[in-house]
Amino acid sequence: MMHGNEKSDSAIVAVKPTNKAGQPAAEPVEPRAGTKGNASQQSTRRAQDRASVSQALDRVRKAAKQRKKERFTALFHHITIEMLRLSFFALKRDAAPGVDGVIWEDYETDLDRKIEDLHNRVHRGAYRAQPARRRYIPKPDGRQRPLAIVALEDKIVQRATIMVLNAIYEEDFLGFSYGFRPKRGQHDALDALIVGINSKKVSYILDADIRSFLDTVSYCPLVHEP
Repeated sequence: MMHGNEKSDSAIVAVKPTNKAGQPAAEPVEPRAGTKGNASQQSTRRAQDRASVSQALDRVRKAAKQRKKERFTALFHHITIEMLRLSFFALKRDAAPGVDGVIWEDYETDLDRKIEDLHNRVHRGAYRAQPARRRYIPKPDGRQRPLAIVALEDKIVQRATIMVLNAIYEEDFLGFSYGFRPKRGQHDALDALIVGINSKKVSYILDADIRSFLDTVSYCPLVHEP
């Protein structure tokens, strides 16, 4: 749903409620588990990394916005030590480990050395992604949804790469696009849909499952195979 000319609806993010609803509230949200090491030093380092990465991505974003038809051919240098370290801290601390068995707390130990080593391997062409750990989640209809759990270092590299590519492709998306975009999801799309229904005259709503639709089309008698 879009309001105005190619403007994105404001994202609606669910916030975890406080434990106590009294006034004043005991705490705004549930506290996160603390990390090892000097918290002040970590906070300063992360702030510096965030500023450095933000400036670099802003330049990419500006170029993508101003030169729509230009192709980017040199983006590899944007995968910096700062970006890899920032990507690590953005990962979920309690996520299941991949085939390497490495968890977030293990990798945080001697983090700077590990990030520098990862950066060197990536830029030398020596980095190789590890196989994903496959798990299946039961669905209500009896089927199973496959889930790929990648190794922690692969998550770091993937997130850093996504940050660079998003700076380019986000400039091409329209406001009513919600799928697989930063800080957006299906709940935001539903919220925008409700706003549209309540504020505009709507005659019908189409709800389609792409996979089911393709399966239907493949067996449709009006579709002729070559």
